[in-house]
Amino acid sequence: MTKEQKFYKTLQDVFIGAKIEGQGGFVNLMKIKSNYYQKIEEKLKYDIEQALEEYPSFREELFDKLYNFFSRYFTESGSIYFNSTPFHNNIYEKVYTDEKDVILFWKTQMLYYVKTDRIFKSMPVEFDNYRFYFDASTIENKKANEKRSLIYELNQIKEDQTIVFNVYYSEKGRVTKTKDILEELKKKNIKIDEEQLERAFRIFEKQSEVDFFINKNAKAFLQEQFKLWSYQYFWEGAREWTADRVNELQILKDIAFKII
Repeated sequence: MTKEQKFYKTLQDVFIGAKIEGQGGFVNLMKIKSNYYQKIEEKLKYDIEQALEEYPSFREELFDKLYNFFSRYFTESGSIYFNSTPFHNNIYEKVYTDEKDVILFWKTQMLYYVKTDRIFKSMPVEFDNYRFYFDASTIENKKANEKRSLIYELNQIKEDQTIVFNVYYSEKGRVTKTKDILEELKKKNIKIDEEQLERAFRIFEKQSEVDFFINKNAKAFLQEQFKLWSYQYFWEGAREWTADRVNELQILKDIAFKII
């Protein structure tokens, strides 16, 4: 993957975030963000091409620096805050109070917490010569921090013996009809026991949790971080700059601020 491709993928992640399948208001919101991003990307690509007309040799460095900066603050869920900052970077801020001289706080105070959730994706599972496919598109997105278990419904058995399940959140006490599933598989000459079936379910459920936040002022936050970052990378210790170099750095700043 080129530096340009890596940059656009990172930018796409912040608009679309973790790929979400299923139904519900939250899922619909993520789909709207995805459609909006397509329009933004076209305009951004045009602006970048225009800016690089006089400095085509700056192209690779531009995308490298853009990726280097934004990847620090774009998270898997599409939230904007400290995500992958180097250890030496200061991610605390000092707060003075009447009771204590100085208290250190993580700089997550600019975030509104939305929810922590597992974002299930459709996925194949294979073990012991069995093939499964779990369709997560049928999962209706649940409310923030709502505790609901998953249930599995046999959809079909493909010609290659892949066992396809639809996955739902349990409602009104519904449970997975394990015995019925095993009987149906037996009819298709698929010899699998309850323990193996439960193992397939557990593998599907081992999908990581994602934290969702809303930044109170993403624009101010990113502009402040860009100024600090650009000083560290370009200005500190510099003795002199050519006019072309200054123009290249100005292009970098202009494009970064347009993205912000």
